[in-house]
Amino acid sequence: MPTANDIVAAARGWTGTPYRHQASSKGVGCDCLGLVRGVWRDVYGSEPETPPPYAPGWAESSGEEALAAAGFRHLLPVPDLGFVVGDVLLFRWKPHLPAKHAAIAVPAGRMIHAHDGLSVCEVSLSPWWRKRLAFVFRFPDLD
Repeated sequence: MPTANDIVAAARGWTGTPYRHQASSKGVGCDCLGLVRGVWRDVYGSEPETPPPYAPGWAESSGEEALAAAGFRHLLPVPDLGFVVGDVLLFRWKPHLPAKHAAIAVPAGRMIHAHDGLSVCEVSLSPWWRKRLAFVFRFPDLD
C-alpha cells in the first residue's frame, strides 16, 4: 500500500517540470491538475479518468466545482480542511468562484504545485494560500 511519503516523493519528482496548460508529462510540462494526475500515475498506475479539455478560464465561465467534483469521485474528502502531508489541496482565487488550483501538501508547512508561467515548485503554504483553501482530499488506500 502506498504511503503519504510515497505521495510526497512522487510530487517532488515533478519539481522543475515547466508549466503547460492541460499537460501531464513529467519533465516536459504540466499544469496543477496535470501534477496531481501524474502523481496518481506514479503511485497507483493508470488514472481513473481522463479530464475533458478545459480552457484557462473554465472556472470563471462555468461556475461549476469541476475540480472538486473529480476529487469527490476519486479521492477521500477531508473534513474541516484539516490537511496532512500528502493531501491534495484545492484553492479558489475569490470566494464566489469555484476552486481551480491544486497542490500537494508536503512537510514543514509547504506545498508542491505547478506555478502558471513557471514550473512545478515547492513553496511555503503561507497565510495567502491558507486563506484561499477550499477543499482537501486524501489519496485513497494510504498505509
